[in-house]
Amino acid sequence: MTRLAALLALWAIALAAAPARAEQLIVALSAEEVRITSNFTGTSITVFGAIERDAATVSRAEFYDVVVTVKGPSETVVTRRKARYVGLWLNSASRTFVNIPSFYAVNSSRPLSEVTTPQIQKRFQIGAEALVFPVSADDDAETAGPDDEFRQAFIRLKQQDGLYRSEAYGVKFPGTEIFQTAVQIPANVPVGRYLVTVYLFRDGAMLASDQSEIRISKMGFEQFTFDLAHNQGLIYGLICVILAVFTGWLAGVIFRKD
Repeated sequence: MTRLAALLALWAIALAAAPARAEQLIVALSAEEVRITSNFTGTSITVFGAIERDAATVSRAEFYDVVVTVKGPSETVVTRRKARYVGLWLNSASRTFVNIPSFYAVNSSRPLSEVTTPQIQKRFQIGAEALVFPVSADDDAETAGPDDEFRQAFIRLKQQDGLYRSEAYGVKFPGTEIFQTAVQIPANVPVGRYLVTVYLFRDGAMLASDQSEIRISKMGFEQFTFDLAHNQGLIYGLICVILAVFTGWLAGVIFRKD
């Protein structure tokens, strides 16, 4: 009985010393699936959210900050550097990046440098500069740092294509604890599963996070040709050859001079 009483006393002390429950995020998406058709020109996904607090949550001096990231399916990409030899531009060096996001967008209520520290950005890979870029085992390094010229060139090209994007003031607060943002999805977006992560900050510290998924897929004739090319390569190749031969024959008939 004495031991039981001691255990109960310790349990009561632990409960009394437990910290108050932190803020929680309630997040909803305007759509959980984006379907790409022949007339698809891009769209946007709106992320809605609310910050839930209880009476025990400690009051904080600063306003909340919210960062929303959307990360596309992973891909392996070979980046090449060209050099001029005897008047010709040829590939001189290359680097292979493995399992890097094919699409990456980050919207924040303020610039990331004002939201949190570089250490937290790096730990949670928030922002394109903080992403981990693993390289192939054939290269001379395990990862490519922010100063790596191949990495910088890759990010620059992705940004030009609209596949890596950021918006420093993209998260709006209609209310003190209610936020929303619209993430732009370009027409050339890869298909697959996308991870939407919402981070809540205050005073530079991360208070909570939430993850959701959206799926981007082709439909109609685009989906048929995509599946055929990836799953039935031989049949797809034969169809392409037949179409090329037929097109050449038809052009010859139309433009034939008697």
